[in-house]
Amino acid sequence: MPNVDLSVIGKKNDPVEFEYAWKDVVLYALSVGATPQEFSLVYENAPDGLKVLPSFCVIPSLKAFPDVGDVDWPLFLHGEMSIRLHRPLPPEGKIVQIGEVKNIYDKGKGAVYDICITGRTTEGELLYEAGYVNFYLGAGGFGGDPGPKGERIDPPEGDDPDFSVTETVPVSQAALYRLNGDLNPLHIDPVAAKRAGFERPILHGLCTYGYAVRGVINGGLNGDSGRLAGFSARFSSPVYPGETLTTQGWKADKGYIVRVSSPTGTVITHAYAGLR
Repeated sequence: MPNVDLSVIGKKNDPVEFEYAWKDVVLYALSVGATPQEFSLVYENAPDGLKVLPSFCVIPSLKAFPDVGDVDWPLFLHGEMSIRLHRPLPPEGKIVQIGEVKNIYDKGKGAVYDICITGRTTEGELLYEAGYVNFYLGAGGFGGDPGPKGERIDPPEGDDPDFSVTETVPVSQAALYRLNGDLNPLHIDPVAAKRAGFERPILHGLCTYGYAVRGVINGGLNGDSGRLAGFSARFSSPVYPGETLTTQGWKADKGYIVRVSSPTGTVITHAYAGLR
């Protein structure tokens, strides 16, 4: 059975600085499918200024991923992702981040790691909280707290969505997304992909996540990225470059319940977009 190091719970890493410029912001937008028609996301001299996709914060947050102990990384799966933005990110600047393993839960078939990474300005103003939920296959059964039950966020049965956005993911998209810093060969090397059980390289889960965020902004917010205050989602199936993604949203409370599907089924479930 894989080993779970409970001593990492509550430990915070030293502050990690991430400095970025407008080219990093534009690269990220392009890598999650933005087109030249999304002018404010891809042009540094846009009339109203360059806007930053809220999900851009996943790029710096990975640089501050905390120590999770000695894990077998192919078994350490990214199951859920959430972001909470306290204000829109500036198109350039420096972010100071701290990562922490908040808890590790015993789910029997595996262990669930609840991880939070906070990003602040150099003056200490809170910009975002990025939450990672990772499932460590085969690492359960250590007698730990089973933790809370996962919240189900399902669209209202029988109701048509309030918006639906369909896009085809270019076959080169995973190769482009890698330039943000996630260089896992699973997303470009056919040999690595087959070793992991896939017929060919798959899209980064966080790239699919970025497509979902853009779908909400374009479909439900008329392109106003500043209105999105948070987005939580569960990854349910992989996406292959070249496939078509459909992002649908249903109005609920102060946001949208969201579902993303490909021709082979649902790829993002239990998703909720919170609005300002």
